[in-house]
Amino acid sequence: MTVTHLTPAADSGRAVPRTPRVAVVGAGFMGRVHAEAARRAGASVVAAVASTPDGSDHAARTTGAERGYPDLDALLAEAGADVVHVCTPNARHAEAVEAALAAGAHVICEKPLATGVADATALADAAVAAGRVATVPFVYRFHPMVRELRARLATGQAGVVSTVSGGYLQDWLSRPGDDDWRVDPAVGGPSRAFADIGSHWCDLVEFVTGDRIHRLSAQTATVQPRPRPSATPTEDAAVVQFTTASGVLGTVVVSQVAAGRKNRLHLEVSGTESSFAFDQEDPERLWVGGRDANQVLLRDPSTLSPSAARYARLPAGHAQGYQDCFDAFVADTYRAVLGEDRPDGLPTFADGLRAVRITEAVLLSAASAGAWIEVDR
Repeated sequence: MTVTHLTPAADSGRAVPRTPRVAVVGAGFMGRVHAEAARRAGASVVAAVASTPDGSDHAARTTGAERGYPDLDALLAEAGADVVHVCTPNARHAEAVEAALAAGAHVICEKPLATGVADATALADAAVAAGRVATVPFVYRFHPMVRELRARLATGQAGVVSTVSGGYLQDWLSRPGDDDWRVDPAVGGPSRAFADIGSHWCDLVEFVTGDRIHRLSAQTATVQPRPRPSATPTEDAAVVQFTTASGVLGTVVVSQVAAGRKNRLHLEVSGTESSFAFDQEDPERLWVGGRDANQVLLRDPSTLSPSAARYARLPAGHAQGYQDCFDAFVADTYRAVLGEDRPDGLPTFADGLRAVRITEAVLLSAASAGAWIEVDR
C-alpha cells in the first residue's frame, strides 16, 4: 500500500503526492520491524539514531535509513521527520516522545508507553495538546480473525458473555543465563512480563469485547536468577483474575519462562449462545463453539465481515502473520497522519496509558498478597 498526502500545488491547484519522512529511534529488533512496515506503507526511512554515534551508524544500516544521527536532538533538528518511531528501551520512551512531539512530529511509541502512570499520562496529554497523531503498536488488533471476532461479539452472536480466559506464554527467558535489558528494572521498568506481553492480552480483550477490566487480583513470580541481580527483580510470570465493568469474569496467565511456548497469545470468550477462541500462533482460524455444533472459520476475504476483510491482504490459504499486522497498524497510523481518515481501532496513546494503568494495578495487587484493586479509568 502506498500512502500519499494530497497537497495543493501553489502554481496549478493540482494535487501532488507527498511521502512521509520517517525516523527510527532505536537499533534493535523492533526498530527493524518498524522500518520495514514504514517502507511497505510507502514512507521513506530517512533517519535513525541509537544511544551512541557508532550505534546510530549501525541503526541506519540495520533499518535501511538514509542516515544515522549522533543523537536525538540532531535528528529532530536536521532530518525533517514527519513521523518518529520510538523503539528504545522502556525507560527512555518518555524523553524521546516528549522531544519528538515538541519538534512537531507525529509519534509511534513502542509499548509500554512509559514505565509509570504519571509519565504515561503526561505523554497522552502532550500528544493531545500538540495535535499530533500518537499511536502504540498493539498490533494483534490487526489480525483479520481478531476483527472478525470483534464484529461477531458486537452483533451479539455470543449471547450473554460470562467469562473470558487465556494467556500469553513465551520461553525466551526460561533459563538462568538468559539475559536482556528488559530484566533490569532501571531500563525496562518495574514490570517485565506483564508490561511486555500481558499488556497485549488485556488490550486485545478490551478491544474485542468493548468491555473494560474493572477490578483485578494478581500474583506474580520471579522464577529464575538473572545474570544482573537486582534488589527489585521483575516478574517472570503473572496470574491475574478480574471482573469487567459489565460483570464478566476473567483470568489470564502470563509467562516468559514457559518452555516450548514461543509467542502464544490465546483468548477465549465464552457466551450462552456461542463461544469464540483465537490463538495468534494459528491466526488464520477462529474457533466458534455452539451447543449443537462447533466450527472453525478460516480467513477468507470473501466470507469475512467488512471490518475484517479490510485487513485480509492475501487470498484464503496464503498465510498472513505478525509482520502483516504490523504493516497494517503502521499504514493505518500514516492514514491518520496524512488526514485520509481515522481508521477504526487505531490504538492511540490513550490505549497505551490504559495498559500502564492495568500494569500498575497488577503490581499493586501482587505486592498486597493478591488484594483486589480497582483499575483507574
